[in-house]
Amino acid sequence: MSDAPLPHPDLLAAIPRLRRYARVLTGDVTRADDLVQETLARGWEKRRLWVAGSDLRAWLFTIMHNVFVNQRASAVRDAQNVSLDDEGDGGAAWQVPVHASQQAHVELQEVMRELTRLPAEQREVLVLAAVEEMRYEEIAEVLAIPVGTVMSRLSRARARLRRTLGGVDEDRPTPLKIVR
Repeated sequence: MSDAPLPHPDLLAAIPRLRRYARVLTGDVTRADDLVQETLARGWEKRRLWVAGSDLRAWLFTIMHNVFVNQRASAVRDAQNVSLDDEGDGGAAWQVPVHASQQAHVELQEVMRELTRLPAEQREVLVLAAVEEMRYEEIAEVLAIPVGTVMSRLSRARARLRRTLGGVDEDRPTPLKIVR
């Protein structure tokens, strides 16, 4: 038997959420799994830096965000050295498992498509707030930005989704109806 300590139960519980967030960040299941693996490896290497009793999930999301930002910066640097003759896949595609009606599947695909069109900063904040149900303060800590910036990005992301998906945009006043 191994002398290695068992993983913290909160670490195991965080994996599905890490995978979900990684898929939003990368837009690709394979790259998302690689990002989660890298996040967990870095978290394990730096486990002594985690403060017992603090939110392990937020700590792991911070690591994931930093790993992703570093990978993206590295990819930008690498892209400057790529030949224009290289073939690419033309972008990432969402793969969303749906076991609902065809209409629900189409609507979900539409939402996911519009989500990918959001600027990365807005998409990250929206997913952490809406999907991961993090508080503004937690999101600010994970992304290392002020709480006001979190609120602003979230508001703009929601307004843009409402606009593009045909919903009501709360930033625009609705016309008054005069009843006689």
